[in-house]
Amino acid sequence: MIRSRAGAPAGARLPTRTRAAFRALVRAGPLRVLALRGDPRRLRRGLSLGLPTLWGAVAITYKMACPLAQETGLGARIVSSAVFFAVGTGLVLHIRHTLLRELRQMRKIAHAAQNVLLRPLPPRVDGLAVAGGQLSADRGAGVGGDLYEVLTTEQGVRVVMGDVRGHGLGALSTVAAVLGSFREAAHDEAELAGVLRRLERALARHLRERSRAEHPAGGGAEPDSPLAEEFVTLLLLEIRPDGEVVALNCGHPWPYLLSSTPGPRGPRGRAERLAGGEPLPPLGPFPLPADLPLVRCGRLRPGEALVLHTDGVEDARDRRGRFFPLHTALAEAVRVRPVVPQALIHAVFAQLLRHAGGLPADDGALLVLANDRRRVVVQQGEPIRRPAQRAT
Repeated sequence: MIRSRAGAPAGARLPTRTRAAFRALVRAGPLRVLALRGDPRRLRRGLSLGLPTLWGAVAITYKMACPLAQETGLGARIVSSAVFFAVGTGLVLHIRHTLLRELRQMRKIAHAAQNVLLRPLPPRVDGLAVAGGQLSADRGAGVGGDLYEVLTTEQGVRVVMGDVRGHGLGALSTVAAVLGSFREAAHDEAELAGVLRRLERALARHLRERSRAEHPAGGGAEPDSPLAEEFVTLLLLEIRPDGEVVALNCGHPWPYLLSSTPGPRGPRGRAERLAGGEPLPPLGPFPLPADLPLVRCGRLRPGEALVLHTDGVEDARDRRGRFFPLHTALAEAVRVRPVVPQALIHAVFAQLLRHAGGLPADDGALLVLANDRRRVVVQQGEPIRRPAQRAT
């Protein structure tokens, strides 16, 4: 049984003064924005202020003016708890909606920044079908320390694939510096070695600028600064008009050559890693040697494809600690002819996620270049599927 205090019957209406004050609050407060027309931004801003005010006004009015709120019985307490629970739920849902709207806006901004930094590749480049993709170790992230780019130049198609040590904004700024330099040097430099030296100078300049910004009084990187240990692994490729492939490798994994041969049970996929010998040291810790001999990789023939990757793909482990079998995944994916680069990337990443049981511990990137020309100029030279040799 609900007991009422003296002078406050359970069914009493709100006092005239309280009702008038509440109506004045509604008319004069932020709720007036509900009547605005023509400016969506003002309407959203008003709603963001008006709805919390409405919930607060309901709670205050109930507590101060409702006779039931003054009761001490069990039933009155249950009703009061339900009212305040409803008010709290409304506020939480409003805050959640606001945060989700801000998150969607931030994702749009991040996606636009990603397209500028690591812009989408064209589907075809000078007779090659091209596709690239990244798999970030952080949920919701679109850009990491991996980089790639494919450009058409007078010398042929030039490709860069790299991996920046580290994560966060520092790695992103390094990616931007390296990619920006490559996009200029690939067109300006006649030799691939000149492109690599331009990238080395751009990275050194970027690290010096970061060092000054992080240690303005020191005039350079401190001995324990992580900049002193930052480096970038790079693989530069040049695919010439006749299909010949030459490379310069600075500590990066060598790519795979995909091909298929007919068999009694259908096409048999083959994935072979190009053997280019000992690579150069990564950019950053040590200067490049004076002599930069090109590694000749033979020719990319019609129906074959090159798959460039970062070490985050092969280093992904399952619960037992076993590495991801990228070689086997590529051989299975190449059974479908002709090779469709985007479909191949999706198939490999799907297998990687199943292998790792979710997102991997490190970022990974794949870049596929498939030669779908019907024929190519034939000259003397070793086929690309043979181990690559250094040019003399």
